[in-house]
Amino acid sequence: MHDRAAIRFACILGLVATAASAPGAAGGAAQLAPPAAATAAAAPAADPTHQVAAGTIIAGYVGEDMMIPMRDGVKLHAQVWRPRDNRGPLPILMSRSPYGYSMAQVTSVLTTSYKELAADGFIFVLEDIRGRLGSEGSFVNLRPRKTMANGVDESTDTYDTIGWLVANLPANNGKAGVFGVSYGGWTAALATIDPHPALKAVSSQASPNDMFIGDDFLHNGALRLDYAWSWVTALETDGRTMKPFDFGGETDAYAWYLKQHDLATLDRQQLGTSMPSWQNFVSHPTYDAFWKTQRTTSSLARRVATPNLIVAGWYDQEDFYGPMSIYRSQERGDAKGMNYLVVGPWNHGGWRGPGATYGPYDLGEATGAWYRSKVELPWFRYWLKGEGKLDQPEALVFQTGSNRWQRLGSWPLKRGTTVRSLYFHAGGKLSFDAPARGESVADSFVSDPADPVPYRDRALIKPFMSKASTWSTWIADDQAPFTQRKDVLFWQTDPLTDDITISGDIAAKLYASTTGSDADWVVKLVDVYPTDDSVAPALRGRQRMIANDVFRGRFRTSYTTPKPITPNAVLDYRIDLHSASHVFKKGHRIGVQVQSSWFPLINRNPQTHVENILRAVPGDFKAQTHAVYHTPRQASAITVAVVPQP
Repeated sequence: MHDRAAIRFACILGLVATAASAPGAAGGAAQLAPPAAATAAAAPAADPTHQVAAGTIIAGYVGEDMMIPMRDGVKLHAQVWRPRDNRGPLPILMSRSPYGYSMAQVTSVLTTSYKELAADGFIFVLEDIRGRLGSEGSFVNLRPRKTMANGVDESTDTYDTIGWLVANLPANNGKAGVFGVSYGGWTAALATIDPHPALKAVSSQASPNDMFIGDDFLHNGALRLDYAWSWVTALETDGRTMKPFDFGGETDAYAWYLKQHDLATLDRQQLGTSMPSWQNFVSHPTYDAFWKTQRTTSSLARRVATPNLIVAGWYDQEDFYGPMSIYRSQERGDAKGMNYLVVGPWNHGGWRGPGATYGPYDLGEATGAWYRSKVELPWFRYWLKGEGKLDQPEALVFQTGSNRWQRLGSWPLKRGTTVRSLYFHAGGKLSFDAPARGESVADSFVSDPADPVPYRDRALIKPFMSKASTWSTWIADDQAPFTQRKDVLFWQTDPLTDDITISGDIAAKLYASTTGSDADWVVKLVDVYPTDDSVAPALRGRQRMIANDVFRGRFRTSYTTPKPITPNAVLDYRIDLHSASHVFKKGHRIGVQVQSSWFPLINRNPQTHVENILRAVPGDFKAQTHAVYHTPRQASAITVAVVPQP
């Protein structure tokens, strides 16, 4: 794939800052003799833009290709970049990923994404995981933990790679760190399983944890359609490239997916062959052992033994659930205080760029550059070089709305907040007061699978890996236009007379019914900006997304044993909206939207119960009437952790 296309792909997945930040050519290349290391044979034929000519220099770093042997004889391809001035001995800082690094991406990494680390001096190792790009072996998406003593997985490959590097790279100080974003964040997390003695610190950034419950591919059992299809076809069509799916010139992703009536065989229809991960989605429609064994925290050690700086972004459009749930799980075994959390105002990997804005929202400073220089660099200098002091709070959390960093002793806060309910009322009112007798019983709407609610303005819905896609900032979209649809319910408070600060977990408790036998429930918590001149013109009347998620109704009582919904029965649904740290300013309103489709972010629910929604046929899809109740006994609400005003 051409360098520019490769950069585009990497930007979407959080590997580099922005496409504009990386030149379209390697630039500055020169020939020098490679270091006297125990290098192996050249990498197998792959995309040539991911291979390093010996002695290539980029941004003051000299690179070379290496093939590193694993315990089973498979060799993994890695690029090794060290400072040209041969300062040393230096620690090794490694990232392992299925996406690879073209020379243009390396330029972006060394001059932008890793700029601060590069200036300080590390030996960077960029390794392709098994079966991808220049590495031998077979690619298995999210390769499960080995089940036999002589088996292999990502943790054993990391162990073997570190052992080989420490023994063979000249002028290394015997210490290694592993870090990465997204898939690279996942491999960094797995590096802590039976870690190599030389591994002294990791930083798992935007790592997925549970692909069925809350990360890339499904949320609460609902398939993230466009993302899942685009990712699988790009990664599994050819292990040696990353070619986005060709939509045949169609730029309207909403229209394209609406025409696909047999999702179970979509891979064979479009590609003439089966894609392993796509067929896994089809074959595992419930939360069975396949998904549970993939859960990252199921594999991690119960006792934290390797320092881990876990990084998340409030606006991560792919993996917000992952790092937050990994942190929470690891806290239970962190007797030595080695598990740390950073949550910033970022989309997926946004901390690798400037981070001064998100969509139209000004963040007060270049938060990405600040994080890299004030948090990430001191972290690795302390653990890998023994320099500086570790001044890292347990949880470093950015508060949106006020644009300030908070140094906290825990996340969520263990004290100092009060859980309160924002109740739905008749007439679109939202209040901390519970519904009273005499109010109307419910609000209802017709949900039609033939006309699903788009997840953003139709004009903006492009295939997420296409050149025209702005997928990375869709959570910044104004949510106000959706309240004009008849199939979206909306409640809002009166204008706030004082600031209201929330800090911690958020959940929806819906009492709802449907005339069908299945339904999806999408809930969004929004900050409604004033319409007057107290805010900038571009923000007037805007509805800013603070929290959101989807819940597939069939899983109301069990993710493993779905059941049809009883038509017209009023049932309760608890929907995890994760967490937030946000200030709703005086004069703003707090709003909630509820709908039953979110397309093509989420695949359509036929609204009649079928055993496997991906096998649903056109005749299964029926318009149904849904209702959300707000009576004293059936009081639908959003619960938030409120920080009392001083």
